[in-house]
Amino acid sequence: MKWVFRGVLALLALVVVLFLIFRTPDTDAAEMRAKYGGPPSQFVEIGDGVTVHLRDEGPKDAPAIVLLHGSNADLHTWEPWVQTLKANYRVIRFDQVGHGLTGPDSAHDYSRANYVADIREVADALGLESFILGGNSMGGKHALAFAVAHPERVSGLVLVDGSGGPMLDGKKEAAEPKKKSGGSGNIGFTIAQTPGINLLVEQITPRSLIAQSLEQSVSVKSVASEQAVTRYWELLRYPGNRRATLKRFSQPYDPLTKAEIAAVAVPTLILWGEEDRLIPVEAGRWLDQTMPDSTLVVYPAIGHLPQEEAVAETLADLVPWLARLTDDTPPR
Repeated sequence: MKWVFRGVLALLALVVVLFLIFRTPDTDAAEMRAKYGGPPSQFVEIGDGVTVHLRDEGPKDAPAIVLLHGSNADLHTWEPWVQTLKANYRVIRFDQVGHGLTGPDSAHDYSRANYVADIREVADALGLESFILGGNSMGGKHALAFAVAHPERVSGLVLVDGSGGPMLDGKKEAAEPKKKSGGSGNIGFTIAQTPGINLLVEQITPRSLIAQSLEQSVSVKSVASEQAVTRYWELLRYPGNRRATLKRFSQPYDPLTKAEIAAVAVPTLILWGEEDRLIPVEAGRWLDQTMPDSTLVVYPAIGHLPQEEAVAETLADLVPWLARLTDDTPPR
């Protein structure tokens, strides 16, 4: 029996050693704010102990656009669009709770309703009465949900590979990470949804995992640059964000109903990457068929992040649409 006991102790010791070797601790909050939260960043309190990291750029009297990032991303995903849009629009983007420099929700509430409440509170804090609301992936779901809850405050919607729709054909929700015929799923999302293994993510999050996950999300591989991977990896490890990620992925998917989405009457621009392996283009076509005033544009050879993968192409469709919506002349 002694050799069994010694064997168990040796195994436990090995596990502890491996844990200490591969453990990736949280990043330092102050260091991350200095690195990713410099001008024009602001940190705005919205109540309940939440301080939101946001950027508010462009003329304050111009039509306002609020942009929401996707799951495990941050406000920097919109940088290519903002550089063009801020000349003619007031462009606001912020890290949603559980992401970026905003960090975890004080009450650990990652429900759809709480995300909608945060959008309202950010808009109120910035004095926005009515605005155009855009979102990518998870951000698209939250944009749709806000339009359902507060239609009087939304003058237009921009959905970029957005989730939020119900299940298609009785299969697993099309807006969740999934495998497609001839393609593959996203390893980061898969691990985050795998019971047991996902618990290790809070302590062991190798940079290579983040690199592989980002590379699988896009078709234009240059988007998964060393700089981008480092940002995703460091901000995921911002204190509390990994635990928030696990909490979000432990919750059942909460889609809007077809009736709710069909009732969203504001002009809506739907932009989609044809090669999106996280939320297939069929979900975009379903939204276009369901929404009463929508325009769908599909981009060949583009994945889950068209705002980064096809900057010129998406802006070429977005800018004239915004101009028509706001009765402005498109900038040259």
